[in-house]
Amino acid sequence: MKSFEARSLSKGEQLDVTLILEGTYPFVSGGVSSWVHQIVTGLKDIRFGVVFIGGARESYDQVRYALPDNVRHLESHFLADVRPMPPARGGSGDAAFYRASAEMHEAFRTALPISYSGTFETFVDKLCEDPERHERDFHYSDRSWKEVTARYRASASRLPFTDYFWTVRSMHAPVFALAKVARSLPIARAFHVISTGYAGLAGAIASKAQRVPLVLTEHGIYTKERRIELMQAPWITERAGDARSGEIGFFRELWIKFFEGLASATYAAANPIVTLFEGNRARQIADGADPARTMVIPNGIDLARFGALRALRPDGVPPVLALIGRVVPIKDIKTFVRAMRSVVHALPGAEGWIVGPAVEDPRYAGECRELIASLGIEGRVKFLGLQNVDDILPRVGLVVLTSISEAMPLVLLEGFAAGVPCVTSDVGCARDLVYGRAAEDRALGAAGAVVGIADPEATAQAAVSLLSDGARWRAAQAAGAARVEAYYGQDRMLTRYEQVYRRALGSAWRG
Repeated sequence: MKSFEARSLSKGEQLDVTLILEGTYPFVSGGVSSWVHQIVTGLKDIRFGVVFIGGARESYDQVRYALPDNVRHLESHFLADVRPMPPARGGSGDAAFYRASAEMHEAFRTALPISYSGTFETFVDKLCEDPERHERDFHYSDRSWKEVTARYRASASRLPFTDYFWTVRSMHAPVFALAKVARSLPIARAFHVISTGYAGLAGAIASKAQRVPLVLTEHGIYTKERRIELMQAPWITERAGDARSGEIGFFRELWIKFFEGLASATYAAANPIVTLFEGNRARQIADGADPARTMVIPNGIDLARFGALRALRPDGVPPVLALIGRVVPIKDIKTFVRAMRSVVHALPGAEGWIVGPAVEDPRYAGECRELIASLGIEGRVKFLGLQNVDDILPRVGLVVLTSISEAMPLVLLEGFAAGVPCVTSDVGCARDLVYGRAAEDRALGAAGAVVGIADPEATAQAAVSLLSDGARWRAAQAAGAARVEAYYGQDRMLTRYEQVYRRALGSAWRG
């Protein structure tokens, strides 16, 4: 796994906070990446490092953000670059490492809570001693072979051994690669991961290796979103007899438990554990996070920037519906497309804009284009690609979100501040954003409409109702602007994160 450095530290310079990011900033625009950019640009006194972890190198062709001067270090690592170690003479393997590894695997398999002072800490201690040696042992030692074959006989003997063997190999390869990355990172006073998964594992190892605190912020719950992806993943082997009646396939379940285990390990290592709203916090606790370590910090946006866009809006309500996001299955672009067929039937002048990159999942993007053609709405639903939302928002009448999983969508808040109501699926805290949380918030009114997930007809009906009723649309516009100005300003969010960082940077390690 190779890395490149777009920005390197001066000799003797130390970082305050190193952000470890999976599949987002600075190579992907929007969503979590926008939030990261808010943090690094807003907290100018913090010296940041950025460590990017991605899949295939070709999917991340350029840096999408102008990095501020206080981002002192950037390096990037691509898991698709991981290659098997060259053949080596076998050995007995490190007995203590395999005992720790076996405890970890058992915890992953049975979804037991992982104790940072026990199972995970022991495993990381052994792994950090010499990850290359342990990787070599994993590939070639007698002890490793015995461990793998024993686990196969205990849990998967009805399935082909080769499928099991290579699945286990592919799961472990990133673990060793990330351990080597984590051990080589520049010295920092704290690490901050924006998800569990691979980034969470790297952060947990790095914080242990350097004996400094780890902060975790989860926007969407990683294990939930990863499960959705894994249930649809075409690369996971499915064979007759793989799944028992009424169950998902063995190998899908194995991958799901692997990422649930990584989440448990990240929760065990991190303090604080931050998320965006109470529903997500409850999910984290249910998944094993210590309630005393959890806290909620809502997203915030630049009110001056987006509020200024209201003056650029035309008179009247443009019959334009914009879905602003990546063209990937979790955003459920197909529901938006299907809804647009009904919208253009009811409002002949209406258009649907899909605003976001379509390179992450070309096959899915192709299916969306085929669906548009099959419904006969070419020219009415347009792929605009990556755009500056400041140019888009003044020209649209509704922001539409059809995602099947979100946390606190920034695009809704940005739309509200820019004077654009929404129609959104009932995900994350979207209902709170549209209708309000407490009584005082709810008194501001509805900033649009919330509909069921994957319901194109309800999406279309809500959109047509808002676009056809000028008085209702203007009331929704006013409610959204008032709500975001009252509760979701960027300054409030930055103040909370500055407090989090100051506590982390001033705390002593309690390993």
